[in-house]
Amino acid sequence: MTGGCSIRAIWILNRLDAVVFSRRFPVVEKRWRGTCKSENETSTEGDLNYRVFTSLPSDSELAAAFVDRKRREGSLRGFGVRVSQSAEGSDSWLDDPITRHIIGIYINKEEDDDSNVLWPLILHTKGHYAILVFPLVEPRHLKAYVTLCNRSDCGIAVGVEDSISSILLDLPSITGAFMVAHAIGDIITGDVGEPEVVASASPSVGGLLDSLTGSIGISSISSRAKPVAAPVASSTPSSGAVTGTVTSDAHRTGSRTLDKDALRTFISSSMPFGTPLDLSFPNIISIKVNGFSQSDLPPADLKQPAWKPYLYRGRQRMLFSVHETVHAAMYDRDEIPDSISISGQINCRADLEGLPDVSFPLKDHIEVLSFHPCAQVPEKGIDKQAVMFSPPLGNFVLMRYEAVCGLGPPIKGFYQLSMVSEDKGDFLFKLRLMDGYKSPLTMEFCTVTMPFPTRRVVSFDGTPSVGIVSTTDHSVEWKIVMGGRGLTKSIEATFPGKVQFAPWKPKKLPPSSAFGSIADDDSDIETDGNNNSMVNIDEFLMEKMSKDLQPADLEEPFCWHAYNYAKVSFKIVGASLSGISIDPKSVSIYPAVKAPVEFSTQVISGDYILWNTLGRCPSAAATKV
Repeated sequence: MTGGCSIRAIWILNRLDAVVFSRRFPVVEKRWRGTCKSENETSTEGDLNYRVFTSLPSDSELAAAFVDRKRREGSLRGFGVRVSQSAEGSDSWLDDPITRHIIGIYINKEEDDDSNVLWPLILHTKGHYAILVFPLVEPRHLKAYVTLCNRSDCGIAVGVEDSISSILLDLPSITGAFMVAHAIGDIITGDVGEPEVVASASPSVGGLLDSLTGSIGISSISSRAKPVAAPVASSTPSSGAVTGTVTSDAHRTGSRTLDKDALRTFISSSMPFGTPLDLSFPNIISIKVNGFSQSDLPPADLKQPAWKPYLYRGRQRMLFSVHETVHAAMYDRDEIPDSISISGQINCRADLEGLPDVSFPLKDHIEVLSFHPCAQVPEKGIDKQAVMFSPPLGNFVLMRYEAVCGLGPPIKGFYQLSMVSEDKGDFLFKLRLMDGYKSPLTMEFCTVTMPFPTRRVVSFDGTPSVGIVSTTDHSVEWKIVMGGRGLTKSIEATFPGKVQFAPWKPKKLPPSSAFGSIADDDSDIETDGNNNSMVNIDEFLMEKMSKDLQPADLEEPFCWHAYNYAKVSFKIVGASLSGISIDPKSVSIYPAVKAPVEFSTQVISGDYILWNTLGRCPSAAATKV
């Protein structure tokens, strides 16, 4: 699954920066020490000649070094860019945002020696925990990292070989370590639910028994098929089951936090001797709870993959479900182009007996692909490529992709907010929904939210052309399309109004700020003593309030008053927006079996932002060729 990946150690820290769990892998450490010995013996005076750190720190040393990095970098993840506080040798000195996720720490920093650096450490935060995964790399990669940390220049130049990105691209263990970190994060917070697979809502002729045993007539499946420990186990329905869902008798963990024993069980089973094999927590728990029996053994001529510890028995069928998320930044400005992209995944459930191979052609509409380890993908053809896979048990993500929106934005238009005084603003929405979209595409709901995180909304006045409006202390919410009233054709929606805020209470910046003075650095307003007109009243009010604003938090870049925006939330069903599709008739199963195949899609909004056309807004600079 993660070829070329070995893990040296894992640490989990709580919000008090104390190590609450750790695991080291002596077999991997032995390989590291052997490699270090060879590297030190062959190094020359002309190279960066020092002895690399050959041992792992204790939990207390690791925690102290982690706290020191937080202090040095300014936060848990760090700046990610070089600032005035950046020290030579630190992550932010590299001036690369990837250092907020792949970090380095110094053990016993007071010794002032580069040989005590631990890198690369994968940093993943989940809930109240920080998870550090330490993959095995070669000493030359560590030396290259130290060299970059002590270089006087900074930034990422296109085409330059010596950069942190060029080092990481040579390390497949980084990807594997991220997978391990995310799997552990899901376990310690109890977030171990499987991907949703949506099936047809039409009932099948199998009746209640088919619904309980996973027939084609279910409306949604979000749990695994029960592992078979005895031949009769899958044919007896439970009297307490609910029609329309498939339930699992396996250990349910999604609603509670796992203990250390569960973590140890998962780590020892999923990555024996530090090498990740199968990171599916439901598989691991199923094996622990059910064990194996003679009936679970595959045919002698077939090799059973790690991702399918049990063989399925029962009614055979296949379900494919496309889930897409649309991200957009809509500016409605001539100088800034709108940006829209789609990230998606194909979820699958293959209730097939034995160890069959499944294949289908996939039209080449997508830009970036990553597949489940069970898939085999040949080189791309002219217009399509074939995907073949040996499916695991239960629901799984077959592939993830990124694509362009071939149909255009589902919501387009503009949003304007003009501050007529310090505490009052006039706003206007003019939107068009589902422009150019046709059946079977249906928008199930659409909501537009105006957030004001630094201002309290006292009142608002306005009536939209369609939908209803509600307010909270820090937002105005406009529900254009509500549940139960799907939209299948294009409509125009407008919403003019006024919003009244509580009196502005400025918060003065401290004398020394890591970001400097906003008034000095960000101001683009020139004072003209001869011009007392009110033409630029909006700019004047915005500038006056911006002088007293705290800088944007790196974790919440949109929560800055100077950046006014509205966020759109929606859901569309019926077809994908990227054009990706699977024809059930083109799905082949070998050995051939009679199994119905279903395909469904749903599209939801991600960060779908309408920027205020009358205010300031962040945008990426276009590359000049």
